[in-house]
Parts: sequence; C-alpha cells; structure tokens
Amino acid sequence: MAFVKYQHIERLGTDEVDGITIGKCYVFPKIDGTNGSLWWDDGLCAGSRNRQLSLDNDNQGFFNAVFHKDGNISNFFCDSLNEYLTLFCEWLVPHSLKTYRSDAWRKYYIFDVMDYDGTYLHYDEYSKLLDKYDLEYIRPLAIIENPSTEKLLEFLESNHYLIEDGKGSGEGIVIKNYDYRNRYGRQTWAKMVRNEFKEKHNKEMGAPVVKMRMTEEDIVEKYLTGEMIKKTFAKIPEWSSKKILLLLGTVYHDFVNEEIWQIIKDFKYPKIDFGALYQFTILKIKKTMPEIF
Repeated sequence: MAFVKYQHIERLGTDEVDGITIGKCYVFPKIDGTNGSLWWDDGLCAGSRNRQLSLDNDNQGFFNAVFHKDGNISNFFCDSLNEYLTLFCEWLVPHSLKTYRSDAWRKYYIFDVMDYDGTYLHYDEYSKLLDKYDLEYIRPLAIIENPSTEKLLEFLESNHYLIEDGKGSGEGIVIKNYDYRNRYGRQTWAKMVRNEFKEKHNKEMGAPVVKMRMTEEDIVEKYLTGEMIKKTFAKIPEWSSKKILLLLGTVYHDFVNEEIWQIIKDFKYPKIDFGALYQFTILKIKKTMPEIF
C-alpha cells in the first residue's frame, strides 16, 4: 500500500455535490484538528493530508502517539483482511476551535475507511469493523432521507460532539450519501461550516427546495418504469461496469425526451429542478437493477 491523499470535501451548494442530499444521507460532526491517515506496508505507516510521516518527521505528534501507544491499530492491520485498507482520521490538536473538552485532545477520530480500489466503505460496514478492534470513530448525528437545508442547519447548530458544556457548537457537519456520485462520476462528500455557511446561506442556497424535490421524486416514480430502464440497458452492447455512466445518461435522456410533455400536462406546468430529477432517476435505476452496481 502507498500514501493516498484524502479527497477534498466540497461545500454544500457547489456544482461538485449538486444533488447529494437526495436519498439517504448520513450527517456527521466535523471536527477541527489536523488530517491523518494510517495504513500497512510491511509495517505501520502514517500520513498527514499531503505527505507520508515518519518518527522523526511527524505531524504534531500524530505518528509517534499511534506508533508507540496504540496496540489496537497494530492488531487491526495484523489481520490480513484489513491490510489493504486505509484509515482516515482527524488528530485533534489545537487549531481554530479551542472549545473541545480537555479529555478530547491529542486523540485521533476515524471518519472514513478506504478499500484498496479507492472506494470508501459504507459507515454500516466500517463501524462494525472498527468496533471489533475498539478503535475510536466519529458516529453520525443523524441518518435522514432527503434532508432540507433547514434540517441540516438544525444539525449544524446542535452539533456538540466533543465540545465542552456551554461552549457552543462544533465547526460544522459533513453530509455523506453512499449511493451518490457527482456529475463527473466521483464519490464525494459535502460539508457545511457553521459560521461561514450561516453568512452565505441565502446567497448560495436560495429558497428551500423540499417541495420541489418531492415533485421530481413523484415524476420519476410515475413515469420512469422498470421496463424503460431495462429496455435501455439491453441496447448497450458488451456491458461492463465502465458503462454505468453511459446507462445513467441514456436513461435520463430518453426519459425526459419521451415523457416531458405528459409530465407538463399532468403536473400543470411544474417548476422542475432537472438536477434533482437526474438524481432521482439514478436512485430509480439502482433500485430497479441493483445487481449491476
């Protein structure tokens, strides 16, 4: 295994994470420390956000603390089933936010686990794995379907993870939708940073679109049939997983072209968010043909 740089978490409201809140979302607290990673390569290895660490070239004591004091990490990687995994964590040392509990500092908190092929394990999978080795990880504040911006703002304000009593809220939240891929086919997460988001909320996000999303969901459920999806799939020659994006785009294109006039008539000229319509189309395809994903 080699050093892997952790992905950039995109701000909610940008094109990179358009549609991420459609479907089942896991909302996690975001903590304000320094990024770290752990993996196995003929021995325990560690990294910061941008480089591999060593005992004499550390990042605020992260590698030394894990290397000398944490037998659970060694036990985890000594299991051959785990030796191709990378653990991403936050090493909590003073940064911008100084209101964490005194017993929370200089510890690591795992927030993602990556497989050898670059995909992230689902929380429901890696949480059980980390529990087995008594490793500390960040648990979700909520698991919610199609969260509105207002609901996410509630979680933003009620995030008191590791914060001293009476010292306010944490830095922000991270939204993960494990079924989501952005328009470029990448698996990525979104974040809301508390002070920054509150200041820019109206400008970046505009009005809530909860009712609009329900309209798009109703459209897909009514007009995008399993038969249409399977018919399009059958037209793609020499199928392989590399053609998933082609399938998604073709189904969406054919669906809109064939049904848009009927949709307009039946829904009485609705305001349609086509980005949301596309995401609900993807969910319907996955529900209809889960075996190809």
